[in-house]
Amino acid sequence: MSRDSKNRFDVLVVGGGPAGMAAAVRAAECGLDVGILDDNANLGGQIWRAGVSADPHDKDAAKWHSLLRTANVTVLCGKRVFHQPEPGVLWAEGNDDLVELRYKNLVLATGARERFLPFPGWTLPNVMGAGGLQAMVKSGLPIAGKRVVIAGTGPLLLAVAAYLHQHGAIVPVICEQASWKALLRFATSLLGWPSKIVQALELKREMGGVSFAANSWPVRAHGREAIVNVTISRAGKLETIACDYLACGFHLVPNIELPALLGCDIRGGYVHVDEFQQTRVPGIFCAGEPTGIGGVELSLVEGEIAGLAAAGSKSQAQLLLQKRELLRRFARALDRAFALRPELRSLASQETLVCRCEDVAYARLCEHTSWRSAKLHTRCGMGPCQGRICGPATEFLFKWNPDSVRPPVFPARIEDLGAIVVREPEPVVVRGGLG
Repeated sequence: MSRDSKNRFDVLVVGGGPAGMAAAVRAAECGLDVGILDDNANLGGQIWRAGVSADPHDKDAAKWHSLLRTANVTVLCGKRVFHQPEPGVLWAEGNDDLVELRYKNLVLATGARERFLPFPGWTLPNVMGAGGLQAMVKSGLPIAGKRVVIAGTGPLLLAVAAYLHQHGAIVPVICEQASWKALLRFATSLLGWPSKIVQALELKREMGGVSFAANSWPVRAHGREAIVNVTISRAGKLETIACDYLACGFHLVPNIELPALLGCDIRGGYVHVDEFQQTRVPGIFCAGEPTGIGGVELSLVEGEIAGLAAAGSKSQAQLLLQKRELLRRFARALDRAFALRPELRSLASQETLVCRCEDVAYARLCEHTSWRSAKLHTRCGMGPCQGRICGPATEFLFKWNPDSVRPPVFPARIEDLGAIVVREPEPVVVRGGLG
């Protein structure tokens, strides 16, 4: 490999979001040689991707960015792991290089992505993920004066609405698919988490009176060159609203492709770990959203535990277990309150594309009984995104389970794939012979 560089670490962290940053800091504080790698240009993940400058009031972001800057951590940004040639070695691809990463212990903090549910018009330009739109605005997309309808489920919708409103967007309505009954039950449960009540009140203040509608979801997006309006079902009645953007967020999907490739145990769509975030593979730990969607605070604590345990400081990690359990209880309450309702399975029409990469419509998928069958006969999931969009959608629509993961876990350059040397077995020397 003429273009590669080699890096050796006691602890390597893959993923530069909150969980990964916390893991790297805590492992480095134990005096080890630590590296952290992320495919974005800067650390911070989806939530802190623009750094402290995007939200100077985010105390957690400021704290962990500061700790990481002063820690003895090698930062490798703009690199994406795509292959494991052998245990203890990963290959990552940059813009113009191939990096070999060797490690003694590994922390996987690969984060999550948004779930998209297909409905007529969902492939129109300016129909996008709620978190995706927020990230684009953080990166400089002008949003002032634009009308943005926000739809889906969960507290992320409120956070996105507040952020866009603060930056001058007009938000006609937030469409929350959960019922008022479920929301009331969840609000009552917040009495056990006073800090969450404070956060909710702060978001309400920042939203500035934006309309909120429960029992609501998008039915159809309209437009030719881009979306111009959206029809929503609002408490059983159809209503059409003019908009420049439709931002949808139907939960998060954990990025478990790399953990699966490395042999980690996947249960119920998440990486299974023990009390110290250790996977079933010796020396590999996992933290954050891949182990269960729970938000920034839970990701940070899991990252700290994983980093300390990977560094051999389980006694320090032990002190954080109770805090993690409290945050996990909150995550379970979120799951119950914002579970996707079955009506959302009927949004797609027969002509609605489910796999955008390969132009596979809903009607074609209805002919099959498994993800594997659909892939073989329609090429669903075989395009550039490798099923990262349509896979979670079909899992919800048809209850299909994804196939096993094979390298490369992400699209890679031909020359980098060609650099993967298959080691031939040693020749067997036969002594003696036939008489």
